[in-house]
Formats: sequence, C-alpha cells, structure tokens
Amino acid sequence: MCLAVPALVKSIDGAIAEVDMAGTTYRASITMTPEVKVGDYVLLHTGYAIQVIDEKEAQETLAIFKQLEMI
Repeated sequence: MCLAVPALVKSIDGAIAEVDMAGTTYRASITMTPEVKVGDYVLLHTGYAIQVIDEKEAQETLAIFKQLEMI
C-alpha cells in the first residue's frame, strides 16, 4: 500500500522543489509534475511530487490526517 501526502510548494530550483508538509520542509523531485508552480499543492510520495492537487482537496486530506493523528 502506498500513501501520498499533500505538501505545499515553497520554492523551485530546476527539478527540485522545497515543499512544506505539516510544518516540516523537504526537498522533492518535480520531474513527474513539470507544470507545478510555487504555491501549488502536490501529492508527495517517497520524495516525488506525483500529482498537483487543488488547495481545497489538500486541506480536506490534511484535516483527515490530523483527525487520525497522522500529522
């Protein structure tokens, strides 16, 4: 089973983005999501942004994770 977590893109440098996930900053590859822009939310899986998602969907997912005490 795989789990992808919403993360906010804070900056982009080439094929690497700095993303914020629940207050922690990570570096993530955006080679699979070349259309991503700063301020977008992405689904992050094992260090790769695998899909761009809208903010509403990201916030709903993060709220569920928070209820489950996953973040």
